[in-house]
Amino acid sequence: MHKDLFNLFGYEVQTHAVLSLLAILLGFGVGLALTRKTIYYQHLQNFLIYGVVGAIIGARIWHVFVFQWPTYSKHPLQILEIWTGGISVEGAIAGGIDTLFIYSRYHKISFLEFADYLSPAMILAQGIGRIACFMNGDAFGSPTGGNFGIVYPKGSYAYNYYGSQPLWPAEVWESQGDMILFCILFMILIFAGQRLVKGWILSFYVFLYFFERFILEYFRGDSPRYYHFTGGQWSAIAIIIVDLGFMIYLTLRDVKYKKARTLN
Repeated sequence: MHKDLFNLFGYEVQTHAVLSLLAILLGFGVGLALTRKTIYYQHLQNFLIYGVVGAIIGARIWHVFVFQWPTYSKHPLQILEIWTGGISVEGAIAGGIDTLFIYSRYHKISFLEFADYLSPAMILAQGIGRIACFMNGDAFGSPTGGNFGIVYPKGSYAYNYYGSQPLWPAEVWESQGDMILFCILFMILIFAGQRLVKGWILSFYVFLYFFERFILEYFRGDSPRYYHFTGGQWSAIAIIIVDLGFMIYLTLRDVKYKKARTLN
């Protein structure tokens, strides 16, 4: 783990910042490639800044109110101190999707189709972002109880929690899982995207990620638990239920539409 990458003119360039920027750029590049022959190609270039800002705001709100509200409720002014750290991947997804919805409505383009094209790019960026979290030591697993696991160095957040105990590599597994999901979504979009109802790939992306997140939260050691589940698990359950309902709605609406076309 290397929190600081190098020193530039007396300023410590942090690995988290560099990898986060890389995640945005690679996700943006994949998004451009996937939308190149569509009307969304230019829109994506215009949307990038709005999407990043929306994701950061959503990530901070989610971290504060879902994961660490007992702490921030006692120190409310610290909610605005985002430069001290504390953002959530789940919140970044919610903030980015909400911003995309507003942008799409404003420009009168299909939000669902646009989001379908961007789903592989988003999960790729998440996977790289999790590597940034690992290098920063701010998202970590619980003790394995054995010799297997990651031992974080002194000065890291994980070491402050658990000392030299080996911890489950939960954030590494999540990064690897995200890369697998990227391949799945990419292949679906390329080979079946035109035949699927608009919004289905977006919904499948949300389902896959939050199912993955729910499982991996069992190995996390940096989140408080409420009735046996972490805040991430409770939010994952809620989102999966809503998302499955939305997928059923999309499917039934498509069946109804095709039936109406057949009758006509």
